[in-house]
This record gives sequence, structure tokens and C-alpha cells, in this order.
Amino acid sequence: MTSHRPIRASLPALVAAGALLMPGLAAAANTANCTLAKIAEWPVRSTRGQPIVEGAINGQKVGIMIDTGASRSIILRAAADRLGLVRYDARGNRMVGIGGETKVETVSIDEFAIGGDLRRNWRILVAGDHEFSGDIAVVLGEDFFYRAEVEFDLAHNAVRLFQARDCAGKSLAYWATEGAGVVGFESIFEAAPRIELTVEINGRPATALLDSGAFSSVVTKSYAAALGVTPETAGVSMAGCSRGLGQKTVEYWFGPFDSFRIGDELIRNPKIRFADIWKFSTFKSESLISRRSVAAPDMLLGADFLRSHRVLIAHSQRKMYFTHAGGTVFQVDTPRSCDDIERQEAERHEEPAAK
Repeated sequence: MTSHRPIRASLPALVAAGALLMPGLAAAANTANCTLAKIAEWPVRSTRGQPIVEGAINGQKVGIMIDTGASRSIILRAAADRLGLVRYDARGNRMVGIGGETKVETVSIDEFAIGGDLRRNWRILVAGDHEFSGDIAVVLGEDFFYRAEVEFDLAHNAVRLFQARDCAGKSLAYWATEGAGVVGFESIFEAAPRIELTVEINGRPATALLDSGAFSSVVTKSYAAALGVTPETAGVSMAGCSRGLGQKTVEYWFGPFDSFRIGDELIRNPKIRFADIWKFSTFKSESLISRRSVAAPDMLLGADFLRSHRVLIAHSQRKMYFTHAGGTVFQVDTPRSCDDIERQEAERHEEPAAK
């Protein structure tokens, strides 16, 4: 039986240097000697399906994207300028994503607030050649989270952080009275932390990067082709365009697949996006990586998976626990065309001149 009691715990540094000041701590679960101590709970909202947390930089309100697919946290260049931060050159650093390479700089933030938590004197990378939707200023990546256990409960508009103690071999899916799916992950290292899972598409193993910053899951064009799915295949339709930090856009298609399996969960006949997502990527990775090359995953498991599941990423165990929360996992929605993206970008640049 699970008991609940107050507990005080401290989270090891969520980022490479310094620590957040956590005002409220409570026990989420205690089973035998295993304790899962809650460090923080953040209300989240959705922008194009991506989880956004309210925060502030030097007292000015900003949106913060929770992005497990980003190895490095960044502030967007346009947001840094809007907030009056002084940018400095970050020599020897390069950053690349779906939209190609982007220049890397640094800024120093006096006060960074997220939820009720505060960090002072944070030196953070600056990147991105265009603004994101809404008020998003910061992309908070795996370098921030990989020392904690992270729960995505998007059905209840919440992201929670925990610290597990003495929980080796114990399930951390504390909400799942009837059990939870579980899958191990690899490729966790401090220089470029990532969450890579093994899934199966049409019965064939695939490496999937868990990427909460991707509004929709996507399979690489080459992997889809190996399964016999190409833009010319019957039943394939256009899924629009997208881009990451760089300027270049990538075309997407909806493809019919026979099955998708993760752990013991099987989805039959899903339609999943596919694209040549690494065509402009020097380092062959969606993750925001500085000076390190890693193998490209076959799939990005995006925010659509997280919206339809309750998920706990147990970094201390290198396991992901999940239960289905309802709804379709891979949704076929209205695509954004390349022309729409270019037009919106042009209108954004014209706005200051029109005032």
C-alpha cells in the first residue's frame, strides 16, 4: 500500500551550474524504502500542442517551452533582443536542427523564474533565426531536466518534477493502480542528454527520440521508405511544412503504416507523419547540440504522444512509464503549407515598419 507523508528533499542541480530554489516540497509516493519526492508542479498550457509554462526573465513575463528533444536550453534571439539582453559571441559552438544551422551566442540572465522557482545569474545560449508562436522565449531542454524524474500529465495541464530515492527495481508510475507500460531508454550523457527509446513500426525496431517540443510525431523519410511508404504510395497525403531553429522548411506527408508498438501498447493502422527531417542537419540530430555529433534517430515521438498519455520519465532508472489517457495518439490535422509559413514570417517582419 502506498502511503503519503511530507518530506523535504533537494533536487541535484537541474542545470550544469547552480540550482533552483524550491519553496514547496511534498511526498508523491513512499513504498518500503523507495521515496518519490515532488519538487515542483508547473501548470502548463498548449501552443500548437507543445507544453508551455509561464515564467519570467528579469521580471518580464515569458512563455517557456518544455522540450525534451532539445539537448541544450536556449533563449530565442528575437526574445533576447526584445528583453534587452546583451548577446555575446559563443565561439566554437554550433547548433543545428530541422531547419538547418543557426548562429549560437550567449546572454546572462539576472533572474529566471519558472512556476514559483527562481534561478539567478544564468548564462544561457542564444539561438534561433525566427520567432516561435505566441510568447515563447525560452526552450528548456534535457540539460535542465536530466537529473530529475519528470512527469507529463497534460490531461490535467501539469508537468511535475520529482526526486527518486532508493527506487531501483520499483515502478514509479504512482498513479497507475492497474499497472503502466514501461520502456527503457539510452544515450543519456551530460554533454548532450537525450531520451532515446526503442519502438516498433510495422514490427521493425526503430530508435525514437522523445521530443515534447515537436508538436507531432514524425518518422524519417528514409525509414518510411524502408517500410515501403513514400510520397508516391497509395493513401499518402501532404502534411504541410515545418521548421526548427533555422530558416529552412521541410515538407511532411501523412503515411499509412500497419502498426506502431511501444512497450506493451500496440496501435494498428496509424497514419503518422514522415519527412526528410535531417536533410539540412549537419550534426544529424534534432537535439540542440553544441559541438557533438550523434546518430540520427528514426523517429521523433512528439507532443501528440504526450497529450494522449500520462508519462513519467525516470531518469534515475533510465525508464519511461506511461498509461493511455484517452484520444487518438497520432492525429491527422490540418497541415500548414510552406507558403503559409513564409507569409506569416514576412508579415511578422513587416509589422514594426507599419507602426
